[in-house]
Amino acid sequence: MKIGVIGCGYWGPNLIRNFTAMDTCEVIAVSDLQEERLSFVKKTFPSIKRLTKDAADIINSSDIDAVVVCTPVSTHHQLGHDILSSGKHLLMEKPFTATVEQAESLIELAEQKNLKILVDHTFIYTGAVQTIKSYIDSGKLGDLYYFDSVRVNLGLFQHDVNVIWDLAPHDVSIMEYLLKLRPQAISATGVAHFDSKIENIAYISTYYDNNIMGHIHVNWLAPVKVRKTLISGSKKMIIYDDMEPSEKVKIYDKGVDISEDKEQIYNTLIQYRTGDMLAPQIDLTEALKKVTKEFYDSVNEDRKPLTDGIDGLNVVRILESATKSIRSNGKVIKL
Repeated sequence: MKIGVIGCGYWGPNLIRNFTAMDTCEVIAVSDLQEERLSFVKKTFPSIKRLTKDAADIINSSDIDAVVVCTPVSTHHQLGHDILSSGKHLLMEKPFTATVEQAESLIELAEQKNLKILVDHTFIYTGAVQTIKSYIDSGKLGDLYYFDSVRVNLGLFQHDVNVIWDLAPHDVSIMEYLLKLRPQAISATGVAHFDSKIENIAYISTYYDNNIMGHIHVNWLAPVKVRKTLISGSKKMIIYDDMEPSEKVKIYDKGVDISEDKEQIYNTLIQYRTGDMLAPQIDLTEALKKVTKEFYDSVNEDRKPLTDGIDGLNVVRILESATKSIRSNGKVIKL
């Protein structure tokens, strides 16, 4: 597979590195608007000979099979449309698009052209999330109660998107993947400081059937970096701390048992259960190595990738609804 990459700022070089390491792929062209980034690529990846400031050079190249897009979300729809229209497969950095309508149009175009879209929800491919997924699917957690995550740090303040569109795609994609449920409603609150209209702190709540709830806290104005998720079930509970160098996933045999007192049928008894903690061994393979392999395999095997356009659309729908709720003072948005 011959690959072109559009955008080589922060994330692009990581994807270039992983595709370059694959025997089945070759990165033959890279574009970026900044000359210094192209100079970086030339020095770091000398095998890439074609460097350009014009993305159209890659999109219109007849010898390129697939294009990777690592640019601001405001550019995703037009670039995606042009890439798919030219008959090339697409790997799009998260978030997929800036609106639900844009996402739907790219999915429809890819289906018409029989092309693959992979949205780079990187955390789905980590050993930690895959381990959690296996525990949930096995039924060992029991009935799910909630998904609660915190992703905060000091900066980096963005000038074009709020903190929801910057940080929350990670947690929303994990939540969507693990729960495999569509939320019925969403509400969100947030604040923009420093005379800006771009929210730098936000809280998102998602409501599902069967009293399952999701909650995500994102913040650019925190003194420490926190990446922690709690998932509770009727049998066990999980803490996923991505900042831990080891034992990122801990499974607790803790919970609440509810039983009815047979002597007083209207009196419900609550008993707290405390058991062992298990820190399972997780696969430490770099997630992007799995992302790039999945992209190649999905094209080669003519199947939908693990995180396809539909998954990207589902995440964008939550981000868009959460932003709408914030702008409506926390109004509940029905889906």
